[in-house]
Amino acid sequence: MGTRILAVEDDERIRTAVKMALEDEGWVVEEAETGEDALEAFARQPTDVVLIDIMLPGVDGFEVCRSLRRTSDVPIVMVTARADTHDVVAGLEAGADDYLTKPFAPKELSARIRALMRRARKPESGNATMRFGDLEIIPDAGVVRRAGTELHLTKTEFRLLCELASSPGRVFSREVLLERVWGYGYFGDGRLVDVHVRRLRTKIESDPANPRHVATVRGLGYKLQG
Repeated sequence: MGTRILAVEDDERIRTAVKMALEDEGWVVEEAETGEDALEAFARQPTDVVLIDIMLPGVDGFEVCRSLRRTSDVPIVMVTARADTHDVVAGLEAGADDYLTKPFAPKELSARIRALMRRARKPESGNATMRFGDLEIIPDAGVVRRAGTELHLTKTEFRLLCELASSPGRVFSREVLLERVWGYGYFGDGRLVDVHVRRLRTKIESDPANPRHVATVRGLGYKLQG
């Protein structure tokens, strides 16, 4: 079985167009019209990528994303009809890895999904274990521990942490992190980086409001420290 994609969209015309475009890429597509249908479909057979429209009848896209994140680190793309900051940030805070704004071209959607699948793989690293104070990172095993307790990170959060840990103390700009973690070869949306850093801090920091490990360097970017 090839790559499976769950497309959650209540507009039948858009859902059909997305299904045809993705199947042309050779992917297997399962459709869901509502949030409830999406959660049932994923519980029945998990997929490799989930594409979720924010505006769904009943359970909306935000809640679908949050529900999936409670049990899975599956790559998620949120789709919004507006480039509104609130919608974008709320979708990312709910646990999405990326977002798309309608209308979007099929080629753009395919490119985003390919990038998601590439970065879902474990990052390459020559280091067996990296330690930063009470934080322990084992890239080859996909494991992160704080004070001996294993943490659950999404694939994107894990890649972001490993990228920062690859050069401790080095300041990584948002543009560099977008290219290395999200795989974008163009000037992308820095909100992706900022929201994921906030989410990462809630998991690896004992006090996210006063981070010890992932520091902000104003006007430049982020760095990892002990």
